[in-house]
Amino acid sequence: MILTANTVAKLLDHSTLQPFLTQEDIRKGCELALKYNTATVCARPQDMPLVSSMLKGSGILPCTVIGFPHGSHTMEAKLFEVKQALKDGCEELDMVINIGRMLAGEYDYVEKEIKMLADASHDGGAILKVIIETCFLSDEQKVKACQLSEAAGADFVKTSTGYGTAGAKIEDVKLMRQTVSERVRVKASGGIRNLDTVLSAYAAGAARCGVSATEAIMVEAIKREAEGTLILPENLTEMSGGY
Repeated sequence: MILTANTVAKLLDHSTLQPFLTQEDIRKGCELALKYNTATVCARPQDMPLVSSMLKGSGILPCTVIGFPHGSHTMEAKLFEVKQALKDGCEELDMVINIGRMLAGEYDYVEKEIKMLADASHDGGAILKVIIETCFLSDEQKVKACQLSEAAGADFVKTSTGYGTAGAKIEDVKLMRQTVSERVRVKASGGIRNLDTVLSAYAAGAARCGVSATEAIMVEAIKREAEGTLILPENLTEMSGGY
């Protein structure tokens, strides 16, 4: 299957989540996303006014994170974050589940929290991605987390924050894609630093990839498109690590 560089760009949520980034760094991140026409810029909650203003009218969506990176905020705190992000122009929200509650088997709590945030996101015209943080879960728990997310109305399930003990893995992307219906998309994040891993994630079923190495990925995609070699890989490349 031959792809275009623009297809690759629209797989990318350009990540600007590191705690040390300045407002000038965020501006440069938005400029980079505008240069390549990525799907979103995924920035910290405090950056949403700047990001939404810079991306206005571009078709690139402002995205932020909720309960990030540990997921241990109260439901009420996460809900406040969602409502504030929507006021600040956010159109996609990536929430972290309460990992401890998930590991304890408190599924009613996990589903209730996701539903609360999904409903609030949808009421504000935004979509919700649910980060299940696969590095801490067994395969059985990954499946359950995906099922809870879909039942609660989530739009995406997402592998990782990039700040756990490991990032996205191809087998997890496949498992998540097999678990949820076609209504729910899959996002891979953590350890995706080059074009081959983006293509591998896409081939495994990911509709989005969270990346900060956008420039390197897109330079390579444009080069391969010109050569006629921008194709899906036969052998999928594993991913590991964080942002």
